[in-house]
Amino acid sequence: MTSKLGYTARLWYYFRIGYATYLTFVLGAVNTLVVVWYLAIREIPAIESVFGHFLPFAILATLLGVPLSVAVGWLHLKRTPLYSSEMDISVESNPYYYKSPPGYYQEVFFPVFRELLVTVRDKETLDSAARDRINKILEKIDLLIQGGYVGKPRRKLA
Repeated sequence: MTSKLGYTARLWYYFRIGYATYLTFVLGAVNTLVVVWYLAIREIPAIESVFGHFLPFAILATLLGVPLSVAVGWLHLKRTPLYSSEMDISVESNPYYYKSPPGYYQEVFFPVFRELLVTVRDKETLDSAARDRINKILEKIDLLIQGGYVGKPRRKLA
């Protein structure tokens, strides 16, 4: 990847995170309050008389909405299968669950693992089955060090 393309891709990623996580969150919350106030509360005189103005409604909605959102978020993460399903999909689609990330994993960790296994494999106390298992692992480590995949990564359909 050229450095200009890489820089542009980074800017695009930062833009998406900032916009999706922060800007649209604030705009969405304010928009919801305004829409509910003008389309629902102001059209029902009995409810409008309770609040009188937009500010008390916005404060009450925020005081009730924040704890409710925290509770729903907690339920989503801790008490439903939804979050674990999201993580399953993330693991299936992330290539670094099937290959070694570049950097110290490929250049330090996996070579160290490899050397340790070679040392263990060369001990005379191992039986042939243990040596075979270690050799299979060493083949996979070599593949990872070279940037290859192990396991069954999800491939994009052509």
